[in-house]
Amino acid sequence: MAERDGGPDGGPRWLSGPEQRTWRSFLTANRLLFDRVERQLQQEAGLPHAYFEILVRLSEAPGRAMRMSELASTALSSRSRLSHAVARMEDAGWVRRKPCESDRRGQIAELTAKGMAQLERAVPSHVEEVRSVLFDALTEQQRQALLEVSDAIVGHLTDDDPPWPVAPDVAGPPA
Repeated sequence: MAERDGGPDGGPRWLSGPEQRTWRSFLTANRLLFDRVERQLQQEAGLPHAYFEILVRLSEAPGRAMRMSELASTALSSRSRLSHAVARMEDAGWVRRKPCESDRRGQIAELTAKGMAQLERAVPSHVEEVRSVLFDALTEQQRQALLEVSDAIVGHLTDDDPPWPVAPDVAGPPA
């Protein structure tokens, strides 16, 4: 890992001008995009993006249920943050927790019919927002390049193969 140890003189491996511009553009684009998506979900569905992501993951899971530890991993959340979010969603009636039959210490989060209805109400406007702020700004070649770059970064930052979490390769909801 000599590359991480620094430049040829042992100092930091400073970013070049083009790398600095790329980094700052990447940060700005991400912040603007996620702020818009978060604001849209909050205003139109009363959901923070983190809750929306949990509902989506549960809706895609077999039986619309998933072990809490697995849900935390796939939703890219800490266990404590996930537990807090699930507790709030339980209060809303969107999710229920039940004990894991194979491990008494584990818990299963299950999407309720009310939670599925909330997700179904949120998805159309959310998908339109994602399309508007991301995909409409890109050509087909840029979309493919974005996928390749995103997969490369995820693959570099995780030990999983293929890059994780992999979204279903299907058209239609959820986003």
